[in-house]
Amino acid sequence: MASRYGGYMGKWLDIDLTAGKTREYEVSDEYRRLYLGGKSLAARILYDATPRGVDPLGPENVLIVCTGPLTGSGGPCTSRFNATTKSPLSGTIVSSNCGGDFGIYLKRAGLDGIILRGKAESPVWVHIDEGSVEFRSADELWGLNTEETQEKLPAKAGKIVIGPAGENEVLYSAIISGERVLGRGGVGAVMGSKNLKAVTATGRSKVPIADEEKFKGAIKKWVGLLKKHPVTSEILPSYGTSVYINPCSETNTLPTRNFSSGHFEYANDISGETLAETKLTKNFGCLTCPIKCGRRVMVDEKEVKGPEYETMGLLGSNLGNRDLQKICDWNYIADLMGLDTISLGNTLGFAMELNERGLWGNGLSFGKTEGISDVIEDIAHRRGIGDDLAQGVRKLAEKYGGEEFAIHVKGLEIPSYEPRGAVGHGLGYAVADRGGCHIAGGYVIYFEANGPLTMDPLTTRSKPQFVALMQDILDAISSSGTCQFTSFTALPPALLRLGPTSRVAWVVAKVLEWSGPLIGLVTRHARVLFPFPVPVSAVPHVKILSTLTGMRVTLGDFITFGERSVNMARLYNVREGITVKDDTLPDRLTKEPQAGGTESVVPLKQMLRVYYRVRGWDERGLPKPRTLRNLGIRR
Repeated sequence: MASRYGGYMGKWLDIDLTAGKTREYEVSDEYRRLYLGGKSLAARILYDATPRGVDPLGPENVLIVCTGPLTGSGGPCTSRFNATTKSPLSGTIVSSNCGGDFGIYLKRAGLDGIILRGKAESPVWVHIDEGSVEFRSADELWGLNTEETQEKLPAKAGKIVIGPAGENEVLYSAIISGERVLGRGGVGAVMGSKNLKAVTATGRSKVPIADEEKFKGAIKKWVGLLKKHPVTSEILPSYGTSVYINPCSETNTLPTRNFSSGHFEYANDISGETLAETKLTKNFGCLTCPIKCGRRVMVDEKEVKGPEYETMGLLGSNLGNRDLQKICDWNYIADLMGLDTISLGNTLGFAMELNERGLWGNGLSFGKTEGISDVIEDIAHRRGIGDDLAQGVRKLAEKYGGEEFAIHVKGLEIPSYEPRGAVGHGLGYAVADRGGCHIAGGYVIYFEANGPLTMDPLTTRSKPQFVALMQDILDAISSSGTCQFTSFTALPPALLRLGPTSRVAWVVAKVLEWSGPLIGLVTRHARVLFPFPVPVSAVPHVKILSTLTGMRVTLGDFITFGERSVNMARLYNVREGITVKDDTLPDRLTKEPQAGGTESVVPLKQMLRVYYRVRGWDERGLPKPRTLRNLGIRR
């Protein structure tokens, strides 16, 4: 359905792989105004397009690949796109987001999104050109790794592909686009279950812009902010996301040896600084990105994408591994196979502890790096112990025991932040819609441990309110079609220059720590409290969206986009049987003090009660009818 708003191509395709047919899927402007795009709109469509209790790997499940209004608009960091489905790993909704160029090419093909359903009779590749669809045989592509596959596809096209892991339905297999990864929740397994090896997109359509002159002016100011801000112009370009390895180890938030500890004695060996000094060949970034946080390194005399923070921690300290070159090697193999390195690192760490406790004799041990490269390939092909490892942590625990130290939430393995050193972040893991996730959980650790100024990381005070507000903001950014790193410019540079012992930093941190009631009001009543647009220098996304789409977007509207996204995902999960009993953490994180670090555990129950109240959910974790009504969400 054509849109009166800028930023949208006004067309979605519903692609039936079983029948080999397509039809247009109608998305109304009402839905665009309510859900914006990306993760939020996809959650609404997943709810509408699938029956309750659908088998994640069955033909009735759908895989939604879509953009936000900013995707392909020419703004900075606006190459993001999204994949949403029901996860075979967790049984929840899963939305995975990445950069690269596929989202831009999808819009050039005249589409805002595609819905993939059914199952092809034999391996297939779907090619989209200016909105028309061809179903091409992928027999010759089946079995190839992600690099080989993309080399055989058209050069001037956006591409998403799976590797052997997706073909073999490894529960944490990923979708690869160029060198970028839609990593979490098993989206690659869903694609593989449909016998779908690849999707390519080409075209020459242009994204419509409501007010080109004002949009260009706002973009110019936004680029200027990104090029001047210390995080986006200095820290991330210099060291990438792995700049957090040393700070997290110092604050007991770096997962070590299957999350038994938050401090790694060899953290500097695998840090972003060491990577920059010894392995980095050059930086790279997504299309339209001035930050360029990506790393390039050498593996087997070939220059490839280097590891990011999550991979450094979970294939490094979490395995007791201090060999930085091994992490680079394993990261490359995982990308070739199409595996999520977060779940991979957790699964290997859990298997190592199972082995060392005598629960499963698999030959894996902390600090032992020999043979891991082969094990990663065995996982992708489900060979030997790889067949068990392909199931992820939760199913391994069901088979071999060790549930108390099986590190996952709702079946999704958690990222590289140890929450006993940052308890609000632990709450975020417990309530994140796709299971253990730092972004869907609000990334509150930035205000607890690894940011420029931090609240007491072990207090529960104000943490539920911060989790809720940050979830809303990050979901709104994701749904708009831009990168989460653009949020860093909202922090005044002066705060970043304050030393850790600064009196001003201490005062600001204390104000944040006691601001819970105010933050809660903002979360629940954003549209009433902020009924006005804001300048680009404050929250750039608000002005950019207004000039691009022609909608009147206020700061309150922007926060509410995110609130609606969180509630829509929650409503889907509730329909699929996810309730308060699933908003939990493994016993290791709630009952067992950290080895050699903080004596704290995550006091989850007391934070959950406050979080539900702030969210407008009942004691069972269900959105109240009034909450849904205020957000305009219909069941």
